[in-house]
Amino acid sequence: MMDRTSPAEDLLEDVRRAMDLNPEAAHAAALRLVTHLTVPATAGPAGVRGGLAPWQQHKIDRYLRKHLERPLSVEMLAGQVPLSVSHFCRAFKASFGTTPHMHIIRLRLDLARRLMLTTEDPLSHIALACGLANQAHLSRLFRRWVGETPSAWRRRNLTDAHAKARRRRPAERPFAGPAPDRLVSVNRF
Repeated sequence: MMDRTSPAEDLLEDVRRAMDLNPEAAHAAALRLVTHLTVPATAGPAGVRGGLAPWQQHKIDRYLRKHLERPLSVEMLAGQVPLSVSHFCRAFKASFGTTPHMHIIRLRLDLARRLMLTTEDPLSHIALACGLANQAHLSRLFRRWVGETPSAWRRRNLTDAHAKARRRRPAERPFAGPAPDRLVSVNRF
């Protein structure tokens, strides 16, 4: 029987491990745990009065995920679901449990994490692909939200991701020259 743990238990285990090795990382892990445990309490159900309608939530979510690499403004988002900016901000917070700005930052950092594990792109390229101004902007936000620098996080997590990818990838055949039916005779002098 497989031993399955919940995300909260995984985060708690991260806190326990980090307490001995790195108090700063333990603090960051504890903040992630608190965030994980409090988000459902702050986010209202889909039918919250004053929130966005389900179709509006889906439309905004699709739009954000599709356009993360571009500059995004609240005015542009409110225009997607014809609402005034102030009404949109209140409805967005009631529906998503956070402000549009914080939600966009979270989506961009999630994308940055995925790109750091799936590509060999430098952090400066990843920052631009996520819609951030530069690598320093990515590093500042990443450290604030995750608790460590992007390069340290990538080093720590990359090994496991690469090992999994190698197991899934078919073994590469070493080059053994041209196939027998494509042999070409060569005249030597």
